[in-house]
Amino acid sequence: MTPIKNTKTLPLAITMGDPAGIGPEIIIKACSDANLKLEQTALVYADAGVLQAELERFNSLHPASQKPLKLLRIHAADSWQPQSGILQFIAVSQLPSPIKYGMTHADYGRAAANAIERATHDTLAGLTSAVVTAPIHKEALAAAGVQFPGHTEMLAALAGHPPVRMMLANQELRTVLVTIHLSMRAAIDAISFESVLETLRITHRALQHNGIANPRLAVAGLNPHAGEGGLFGQEEIQHIQPAIEQAVSEGINAQGPFPGDTIFSKARHFKQFDAVIAMYHDQGLIPVKYLGIEEGVNVTLGLPFIRTSVDHGTAFDIAGKGIADHRSLIAAIRMAQTMLSHQPLTLTHS
Repeated sequence: MTPIKNTKTLPLAITMGDPAGIGPEIIIKACSDANLKLEQTALVYADAGVLQAELERFNSLHPASQKPLKLLRIHAADSWQPQSGILQFIAVSQLPSPIKYGMTHADYGRAAANAIERATHDTLAGLTSAVVTAPIHKEALAAAGVQFPGHTEMLAALAGHPPVRMMLANQELRTVLVTIHLSMRAAIDAISFESVLETLRITHRALQHNGIANPRLAVAGLNPHAGEGGLFGQEEIQHIQPAIEQAVSEGINAQGPFPGDTIFSKARHFKQFDAVIAMYHDQGLIPVKYLGIEEGVNVTLGLPFIRTSVDHGTAFDIAGKGIADHRSLIAAIRMAQTMLSHQPLTLTHS
């Protein structure tokens, strides 16, 4: 495996996620890989005891297979310097040990939120280059009084509420969501001319910024058969098609609406589009995650900084067992580095 290169002199800010989940474990696994040299690129925002416990567990399970990794606590991001074999971190909490893996707890939600807030603040201040997040648990956040349903909404608020969208991507497919963490009923109500057009504009700008001169955007319909000319719903006629037409008049290469059950194959298998605009959470995320969550990356478009994440959850059922797969975290780090270097976000097709 080739090393993960630091394309900037600043470190990536990596947040631990929920301490009762697999986030700290996959961070330690990735940073303990001698081939990646990730400790020379990353600054981790985590609970000190949690991080140390995960390192000790990893060393006990892999006593001789990897390089020895040491932890170094620093108090400010501007004191970070890359050091071989030394993973530097900023402590965001002091949780009682041992951690109760797989348990929803307000203290764990607060610790996860602290990591996100501190990492975002440092990135906005120009002390870190981008934010890469491990998975959080929404119920734990709510228990801690954090009034955001997910990373995307929380990061937008911390950044001053710019319009943002979630993109999920792997090596074969990109999909961008018009609505994110809403019930189906609320998501349908949120589909409007404005929300679809804004999604097209944000996606177009983001892909252009990352090396695709003329992004080809496919728009999925909301209803079966994209409404079948109004037989199965009016949203395509009233909101989605007019938004596409307006986007085209602005020079955006957008087409649709297409039936949601076929458009992802056109984008992935036939390479006809660079991204699919999906109307709601599961419509867009199921196709990408079906291809394998170990390679998927969650990217927040529209923020004034780069943010990527794993495309999976906290995996409470396997937390603390040392068996979590860290490939999605590596993919998220590589995506952030690619975006930092302004290289094209090129997809490869098998």
